[in-house]
Amino acid sequence: MVRSGRPRVEWLRDEDRPFLFTVVFWVVMAVLVTGPLAMRLAGVPVAGVPADGVPPYVVAAFGVNLVLVALLWFALPWDRSRPHRWVGPLFLVATILLGVTGSRSTHLPLTLIAVANLAFLFGMRAATIILCCLATGMWAGVPLLFGGTVLDGLAQTGWTAVFAAFVLGMASSTLEARRRREEAQGLLERIRELAVAEERARMAAEMHDSVGHHLTLIKMNLENAERFRERRPEAVWDEVRQAKELTVEALADARRWVRALRPLALDGRVGSAALERLAASFDGTGIAVTFQVEGDERRLAPDTELVLYRVLQEGLTNALRHAEAERVHGRLVFGRTSVVLVVSDDGRGRDERSGGGFGLGALAERARALGGSVAGGNRAGGGFELRAELPLARAGA
Repeated sequence: MVRSGRPRVEWLRDEDRPFLFTVVFWVVMAVLVTGPLAMRLAGVPVAGVPADGVPPYVVAAFGVNLVLVALLWFALPWDRSRPHRWVGPLFLVATILLGVTGSRSTHLPLTLIAVANLAFLFGMRAATIILCCLATGMWAGVPLLFGGTVLDGLAQTGWTAVFAAFVLGMASSTLEARRRREEAQGLLERIRELAVAEERARMAAEMHDSVGHHLTLIKMNLENAERFRERRPEAVWDEVRQAKELTVEALADARRWVRALRPLALDGRVGSAALERLAASFDGTGIAVTFQVEGDERRLAPDTELVLYRVLQEGLTNALRHAEAERVHGRLVFGRTSVVLVVSDDGRGRDERSGGGFGLGALAERARALGGSVAGGNRAGGGFELRAELPLARAGA
């Protein structure tokens, strides 16, 4: 695919070029260059070549034609979104000219590759029409240009059509695979957007419950203070004091949500550094947070890293808001094939009758999409433990 800002030389390289076509191209080119020469050196007659050799200008024309085909191959685009699509038809003409300048039939696989390339650039219908025109030209050209019979032309056209069907079938399959891959990428992006929207909705609801609860109590305290200022003046300051305490709690809660909404790669930190930074951000909240890394750290895929970040975030936030914990410990372990994050606290645990909570549903879905798992439960010695295990095989380079 072409992307803006690519260096000018990038269009000479195309990662969309099918590997099998590349192999066939260079094998045929090697045969065209070395085949007739090796046969002449071995004393084997070459079809269509006089015993006393061919004129030098014919050899020169064939050599120039080969060089042109090789150069065009490097510039040949394999996606219709790429620029320089005019190289495709020019490459087709150059491969056909190989037959005129001395190849006879050895060049035909190159011509079929050129037709397949036109299918990538202009669609299967255009490639099929061009192939039919080439077949008609071949059937008429064998007797008219090369001295063969009509039956020779039919035979040549017949076996070429068989190979053409194979090549076009391969091109059609590749195009269909690309289309499905693009659709899958679009669906994956949509799923990610929905996951983000779902998480934001959940966080908004929890923020409303926590901060909104504090603000409601503050409003009640201030209303009581206003009502008591004449009848019970001594109670006014109790209500004001409670309102101040609730204001501090609401402010701390709001700051926690701001931390939760901060980007993953904070200040350029990724991987365990981002997790350590998140753990350190809970200093001063009333709980002691520790974090450690075990094993040889490796670079994680962005999706894997995000899930781990959210798991630690969920464990810390819920230990602070629900578990009445004093200590929270995070442990990130790199194994041979997977990475495991365990977040445990010494709080009161979770009510087993609650049937979930702790926002585990969205995290578990994300982990399953990556081939991993997220689970949480009460610890045998008290407290709650959140565990995420994700494969390292999906790590990005």
